[in-house]
Amino acid sequence: MKKLVLITLFTLASICFVQAQNFKQHKVKQGETIEEIAKLYLVTPFDIYALNPDAKKKLSVGTVLIIPTSKIRPDEAVTETKEVTGYQYHRAKKKETLYSIAKQYNVSVDDIKKYNTYLYANNLKKGDKIKIPKFKTVVTKAEVSNTLKKYTVQPKEGKWRVAYKFGITVPELEALNPNMGEVLQPGDVLNVPNIADNEEKAIEENYNYYTVQKSEGYMALNRKFGVTQEELEALNPELKEGGLKLGMVIKIPGSANAVIGGDEFENTDLTKTNFENLKTKRLALMLPYRLNRIDVDSVQEAKSAIKNDTRLSISLDFHVGVEMALDSAKQLGISTNLKVFDTRDQLSEVSNILKNNDFSTYDAIIGPLFPKNLERVAASVKGNHIPVISPFTAPENLYDNVFQTVPSNELMQKEIIRYVKNDSMPKHIVIIADSKNTAVSNQLKSEFVAARQIFSRKDKDGKDSNYILISDLEDIFLAGENIVFLETKNEAFASNVTSMLNGLNNEEHQIVLMTTQNSSVFEGKNISNYHLSNLKFTYPSANKTLATPTTNGFITKYKSLYGVEPNKYAIRGFDLTLDILLRLASKENLYEAATPELETEYLENKFRYTKKYFGGYFNEAVYIVKYDDLTIVEAK
Repeated sequence: MKKLVLITLFTLASICFVQAQNFKQHKVKQGETIEEIAKLYLVTPFDIYALNPDAKKKLSVGTVLIIPTSKIRPDEAVTETKEVTGYQYHRAKKKETLYSIAKQYNVSVDDIKKYNTYLYANNLKKGDKIKIPKFKTVVTKAEVSNTLKKYTVQPKEGKWRVAYKFGITVPELEALNPNMGEVLQPGDVLNVPNIADNEEKAIEENYNYYTVQKSEGYMALNRKFGVTQEELEALNPELKEGGLKLGMVIKIPGSANAVIGGDEFENTDLTKTNFENLKTKRLALMLPYRLNRIDVDSVQEAKSAIKNDTRLSISLDFHVGVEMALDSAKQLGISTNLKVFDTRDQLSEVSNILKNNDFSTYDAIIGPLFPKNLERVAASVKGNHIPVISPFTAPENLYDNVFQTVPSNELMQKEIIRYVKNDSMPKHIVIIADSKNTAVSNQLKSEFVAARQIFSRKDKDGKDSNYILISDLEDIFLAGENIVFLETKNEAFASNVTSMLNGLNNEEHQIVLMTTQNSSVFEGKNISNYHLSNLKFTYPSANKTLATPTTNGFITKYKSLYGVEPNKYAIRGFDLTLDILLRLASKENLYEAATPELETEYLENKFRYTKKYFGGYFNEAVYIVKYDDLTIVEAK
């Protein structure tokens, strides 16, 4: 009886605490995840885990979660859930599969298994009588307890400055403004918490500011900046209540050497790990071969198509790399069943492929190459949680089953800034840009306050003339090293500036050319590689150039088969596919193997995945490369 009384008192105290703190309660429904619940209330999963630590271990139907009140509610949050209203029965016929039955009744395979649990361990047989659930859609609205207001972005303000000003994390700011650009521009109007003006935090120039990375604790920050937990809490009182959160912007002493990026990562060689999962992997490869346009019986026509059709050429090169990765994985004991599909780069053909094939048991789908086609595939297999790999492009909608393998432009920009800031040598910085890159120029100016800004000359109509004059650079450069950021996608402007800088580069005024953009403009025919090499042109890149000569087995085998060095698409196909297979072999599935602590590196590519709050996975591994003696090498 005494124990019962104590439990009752504790329960009542908990309820009073929830009510006193204006928290909400949420009863977990069938199939709900922490991320979906967090999205409903517009809080982060970490906020929920902080109040419900047991939810990290197990989330059961009927569990009551304590949900903190969000500061960032824009409107009534609407969510749709499915409720079972009854069942119908189906007798399995010969050659029928769960996939075909699910399509027939417009339900998912998981829905059928959920109400016929023996199918989790057994295959469907002819004559089996199975229950098919009937659903109705229930629309619910979450109660709104806080409002937003509109805020106009000021000059020099980036995401972290706005987030800090209103006491939210960068991911929370992004969740509030799903259409916000990668780089904020003065005049942009954003949704922000409706706090009083005197509650807004000011940026103090005598302090540094840092964005907390995933899994970073006080000890990690102490190692990085030499600042104790007590010192951080004194500067950031909110840490005493809520602790550190991913994406939180915190104030640190001005003497601390703040950097934008995270810690340095050591590469993990997965070939030397003990594989936990050696069952045969099922992969699908979807590429735009567009073979329907070619008479494959005509050798001459096929050769001409490969030479002139860029998409076919890229697809074939990438495919060769994939096949060779499968062979390398097989030598490590990893077998693969690969099925190849020609998307023809048409949404209609992608729909046909999805309609006529069951992908519910695949371990991963590589491709399609282009965003719209990839998103169609990702949306179709999302219900079965099948990973979809984007090999070259950044999808517009990063669904929670999508892996974006190319680092974002924003991340590239952050990494080159971090690279410059990590160099302790004194430096003088100049930013040259055209009007289309004013936002990038201003962002750099906000990071390097003492930098000089120069813009392209204008014509009489106020449009860019895509050049500067030597007089624009008079008295700009100081003795010693001068870093020049050139921000443009116009080849004529890039040619004008690089030529001029090369002429000014000497022992007294050493000029290092950089850019935040991995742009093909610097590969144009009017750009001199000699000038780029003399200026030690440095930029962020998703891949590095493989050093030659090399004894690597893939390169040797490729040359013996085809008589030439593999290009970047073949190497990309090899690196990406081998990484997927090794990760699949090391864990139960790709999601478990995509932790931010694990960074892998192969011939020209490296991979370290982080999951977005309400989305999929993106690669955070970036190279900083530079021209050195007419060769592109990794910058150290």
